[in-house]
Amino acid sequence: MLDLTFLQYLEYSATFLSLTFLFLLIKENKWCWPFGIVSSLLFIYIFYQSQIYVEAVLYIYYVLIGIYGWHVWTDDKKDELQVTTWSWLKHIPIVFIGGLLSFGLGWFFKTYTDGQRTYVDATNSIFALIASYMEVHKIFSSWIFWIIVNGITIWLYWDSNLKVASGMMVVYFVVSIFGFIDWGKKSGVIGILEQG
Repeated sequence: MLDLTFLQYLEYSATFLSLTFLFLLIKENKWCWPFGIVSSLLFIYIFYQSQIYVEAVLYIYYVLIGIYGWHVWTDDKKDELQVTTWSWLKHIPIVFIGGLLSFGLGWFFKTYTDGQRTYVDATNSIFALIASYMEVHKIFSSWIFWIIVNGITIWLYWDSNLKVASGMMVVYFVVSIFGFIDWGKKSGVIGILEQG
């Protein structure tokens, strides 16, 4: 029997719920959102205790986006919500504004808190906010953001001594590639790339 601390027990539980969320999300199953909400609530506490505060704030957003996602995906018009694409021009201001917000948030937490890795934490969190909004609306390119964010988060969690959560992010990184392929086929992007 493993001798787990309370924080480790929460980390294992939150990880299991998060992986369930991700699996159901790729399958476009509305029940992903309750799993995401509960896992996010657990991770808020974990990240606060681990002094990665921007990540804790991000997970408050995940709770809210989970409620919003549940509403959008269970709406009477849910059958009309299909995987779609945005033009690359629409992404340019999003990336630019995301970069500015990341710098400002990183500076704030570096200056006014005892936060760790504040610029990486802030950048990852800002772009995770963007990707979360996009995934609620089934925008294909959300998976490109997730692949990058999840890759960086592997290191951030490992460096913060959250080994189980870091392992979860390895799975998220790999599964994000599958999400990219699956939603890419549904949006027609993968078909276009294969023909080109």
